[in-house]
Amino acid sequence: MTSSTEPSPAGPAVAGSGARAATEATPAARLSATILTTLVASASLEEQPTPWARLTAPGSSDPVGSVRWFRDGGGTDRGIHSVVAISLVVPAFGLDSHMVFAFGAPDAPLPHFTLDSVQAGGGYAFHLDLVPRVDLAVNPAYADGVYAPLTGSFARASEIPGLAPAAISPRQRSLMSPWMLVHRADEAALGAITPVAEHYLEHWLALTRSFPADAAREAEEGDAPARDRKLREALFSREIDPVWSQVDRLLGTATTDRLRRLLVTGTPDEAVAV
Repeated sequence: MTSSTEPSPAGPAVAGSGARAATEATPAARLSATILTTLVASASLEEQPTPWARLTAPGSSDPVGSVRWFRDGGGTDRGIHSVVAISLVVPAFGLDSHMVFAFGAPDAPLPHFTLDSVQAGGGYAFHLDLVPRVDLAVNPAYADGVYAPLTGSFARASEIPGLAPAAISPRQRSLMSPWMLVHRADEAALGAITPVAEHYLEHWLALTRSFPADAAREAEEGDAPARDRKLREALFSREIDPVWSQVDRLLGTATTDRLRRLLVTGTPDEAVAV
């Protein structure tokens, strides 16, 4: 969840329902909406209902955000499990936080795509990555086939004026890839990162259509599904990511825990029960 100008490496958000119209023109929402629109259309995803089309704070009826959930609507079998888009939008607090998280299927080698874009505290921040399904240090075919094509965009991003490294912990960095981009930004820099985010997404979509066979073999040998479940439990844990305590204050502990479970599993509790 991302609710400060220091984005956590995979926290929430994308404007949906009532929040969407109010935030569509903001720079953070615009970046997120651009990526989500392309992702949903390119992967033939269909939006499914969630209990959080309108997030509210405890004891209040005022909306503070929304959750959108998408599944494969075309039977394309691209290794995509689901896409979760979460927004927290509270103008009174100066908060405009948006996350897109696209999950590879549990039994697929496909990395997860994640983008956070945030406006808070008078500034902007973003986080962009493909979350690895294997240990890249000992799986060179996966590192070369899945991540090396991002190197040019990764390098170009470092040259954008107006970016500064975000302060996240080494423990948080250890959960992501070396190609992760996580920065504070001014408004111009946030806009300039859009082509980089688009390239990361285009590459991820290309992997859903044709995944390198040697990289897939490495993922299979490394028991990627078990590793991935443990990684997501860490990625969205309260102990590692302090942002969840901020979300507690906004949404309450019960709702926050349900959103954390959604991000660990890729599926709302209600859908699992059905």
